[in-house]
Amino acid sequence: MRTIASPSWPIRTTQWLVGFLTHKFFDEAFDFVLYPFVIFWLGLLWGGFVMASLSLLNCYLLLKLYDWLKRDWFGIEFVKAFRLYNGTSRWRKALAWLLNRGDAVAFVVLSVRYDPFITTAYLRHGIYSGMTSRDWRVFLGSVLVSNLVWALCCYGGIRALGL
Repeated sequence: MRTIASPSWPIRTTQWLVGFLTHKFFDEAFDFVLYPFVIFWLGLLWGGFVMASLSLLNCYLLLKLYDWLKRDWFGIEFVKAFRLYNGTSRWRKALAWLLNRGDAVAFVVLSVRYDPFITTAYLRHGIYSGMTSRDWRVFLGSVLVSNLVWALCCYGGIRALGL
């Protein structure tokens, strides 16, 4: 059996930085450019359906890539350890407190704040282990919750602007 060596901290930090910035770039473009445009163009129902489908495909492919690479490119395993945060940042303390309330609270917080990929990878019991039936329920539930919230936010923003 092949073991996975833990990279040194400069390599790990670089991987996290590249992974985070790449994910952030595409996530921001998806959420703040494509999503509102599609909701505006197709309306809440069809636009929400199209974007939820794209979100499902995108996040599923990210999970497959994450498992295939067998590296913590996105710092998710670091975030799992974040439950123990004891620093001075109020936001981070609040997030750590919420994540310690259990999987149901973590599911809602991560689904609303991040995306189904982050939510599923965080709530998985294994690491780089593929998807169990529990993981599929988490993933599909997160697709539903995160896209429902984001579609309503985009629609509300479009209506507030009078478009």
